[in-house]
Amino acid sequence: MEKIAVFAGSFCPFTKGHEDIVRQALPLFDKILIAVGHNTKKQDVFSLEDRLKWIDNIFAADENVYTCHYSGLTVDFCRSVNARFLIRGVRNEQDFTNEQTLAEINKRLNPDIETVLFLASPEWRIVSSSMVRELWALGADYSHYLSYKLPDFQTL
Repeated sequence: MEKIAVFAGSFCPFTKGHEDIVRQALPLFDKILIAVGHNTKKQDVFSLEDRLKWIDNIFAADENVYTCHYSGLTVDFCRSVNARFLIRGVRNEQDFTNEQTLAEINKRLNPDIETVLFLASPEWRIVSSSMVRELWALGADYSHYLSYKLPDFQTL
């Protein structure tokens, strides 16, 4: 049976921290689906099309990484694509606590799903999409945290 994992998030934007998690997970799974969804607690700043394009470009050379979008519950999406694993990244203690709770809820919603936590590499533990968005909006240099250039703030 093919080991399919889903790495789900709003990825607004997809940071080098996210990339780090996917690269750590690559040797463990036959296929990784980076699933871009909408987080009801957040407002998307960048279009879905841009986010998918940016992620596609980062993983263009990786044959077992695919991008897609979804809506609804992540565990329902996992079921629809025959994924049994959810990839999640952990930067700190607070992330671990949040991810532990989410993993328990997901397990109750779909007992066939296993959540696999990956610790962010030390260089990326401070990186979050919200931090990058703030740097970008204020005209500060965010280039160390992304593998691509965001559009100018004034053009959105």
